[in-house]
Amino acid sequence: MGELRSVLGLLLLLIGCGNGEGGGGTGSYDVLIRGGWIVDGSGNPRHRGDVAIAGDRIAGLGFLPGAQARETLDIAGLIVAPGFIDMMGQSEINVLIDNRVLSKVTQGVTTELTGEGGSIAPLTDKLVLDDSDAMKKWHYREDWRDLDGYITQLERHGSTVNIATFVGATQVRLAVIGNVNRQPTTPELAHMAALVDTLMEQGALGVWTALEYAPASYSTTNEIIALARAARRHGGIYASHMRNEGIQIDQALNELFRIAREAEIPAEVSHLKVSGRNSWGRMRRVLARIDSARATGLDVTADQYPYVAAATALDASIPTWAESGGWDSLLVRLRDPKTRARLHDEMAHPKGGAESFFYEAGGGAGVLITGTFQDSLRYLQGKRISEIAAARRRDPVETVFDIVQAEGGHRTDAVYFVMSEPDVQAAMQTWWVAVNTDFGGVAPDGPLGTQSAHPRAYGTFARILGHYVRELKLFPLEFAVRKMTSLAAQRVGLKDRGLLAPGMAADITVFDPNTVADRATFERPHQPSVGFVYVFVNGQKVLDHGAITAARPGRGLRGPGYVPPARRGR
Repeated sequence: MGELRSVLGLLLLLIGCGNGEGGGGTGSYDVLIRGGWIVDGSGNPRHRGDVAIAGDRIAGLGFLPGAQARETLDIAGLIVAPGFIDMMGQSEINVLIDNRVLSKVTQGVTTELTGEGGSIAPLTDKLVLDDSDAMKKWHYREDWRDLDGYITQLERHGSTVNIATFVGATQVRLAVIGNVNRQPTTPELAHMAALVDTLMEQGALGVWTALEYAPASYSTTNEIIALARAARRHGGIYASHMRNEGIQIDQALNELFRIAREAEIPAEVSHLKVSGRNSWGRMRRVLARIDSARATGLDVTADQYPYVAAATALDASIPTWAESGGWDSLLVRLRDPKTRARLHDEMAHPKGGAESFFYEAGGGAGVLITGTFQDSLRYLQGKRISEIAAARRRDPVETVFDIVQAEGGHRTDAVYFVMSEPDVQAAMQTWWVAVNTDFGGVAPDGPLGTQSAHPRAYGTFARILGHYVRELKLFPLEFAVRKMTSLAAQRVGLKDRGLLAPGMAADITVFDPNTVADRATFERPHQPSVGFVYVFVNGQKVLDHGAITAARPGRGLRGPGYVPPARRGR
């Protein structure tokens, strides 16, 4: 409960700094949001009141009689809350392709955190060359090499939402030693840690691993601890897509606890889940293990999305050892009959506790193709592997291999039905579990709308507020809003976000608690949520009655270790 007390203390301090009731006063403002139910993000009960905006800050909160503003919005009966923070998005490149980030804004998101494994920096000339086909297809340019450069590019390009990023441990590994299955030498590991140091000074939030995927899966625990220590030197945290989320989740938790302990760093379990039918029902035990670790002094929390299906690349079904050396090496292995037979067996019948997305989803019937890189394969989108295999009179595992080969070294996106609803709800009811979409911002009418998607891209936050709060009454609305706002902001050190209080950034979401709902489904994912009336980012309105405005006030946000360029190296 220490985290909650800190949040409440900050709220009281900020309110105490204002004028009049609730820090308001009777001055003139840019925007006055009048008469709504204020759910301030702290978890406290709602109360009626007004919110005033001046510039990019909240200037008044509470009962503000006589206040005047350039624009007054009467929102009687609606909820006014801090802008939602997506603890795990994938929009760092999407925003350069379509800066509306529509699927996020239309569910109340104002800030996205990104950098799971891969991140926007560091970049090398070789890594940029590897992305050349994607840049040609989606019409963007990677003309930066570090975080400073990316934020400059983001500011030039514009965005409806704020973007903050971690240093991806995968990205650091690729930049230094490439996509190979070996350990870094001592000088290479020092170089990797130095890159983390540099990017933390440029404003990264911490270091983030994706240990279930190659080449991160080749990393030892000691390698990760070295990078985590570098992040901790600058006040960062350690986030992880753990090494296993299924039958070996206990071993994966042990590794996360060890990293947190030896690096003396707060740890975040990314998209907390229990994956695979053989593991269903274990979530409460996982939560108890994390609570026990917290009781010993480890600072461990988590985040999740409210769906029973995960989403990742189709090739993630293939054992990671086959990807050593990169895509070309994988394709060579798939063309070798003996190696292909071995991979087939390991996918269909994983041994020794190894996790196979294909197996955990129950085979081809549990795997849905959502996006292909090659336009010629777009007809596969929206179809299950079992359906494609039956039409081709082909074995489902062989069908996976065939599609990966046909993409010619590019990723195919897929959804895997691997979770149970009781497990999802158990995690959602836990106060230290925040919220993420684990998807990039997209739009039905944008360039990325030609791809299918996971419904979480459009529906995550609305689904919690509509389905789980209003319909199932799983927990109070105030509890949900806290998970979406102050819990996330505090976790990563965004000290001026996540609460409605004078002096805080004017990231604000206004929604109707009686109508807020997700509309996206697995069959029709490109459907924006409903019930969101206004969204403000840095004091500017980016959503007006469900429609995106022309404003692009989003910024690149910096973490607690940020050092201005003039002071670096002193």
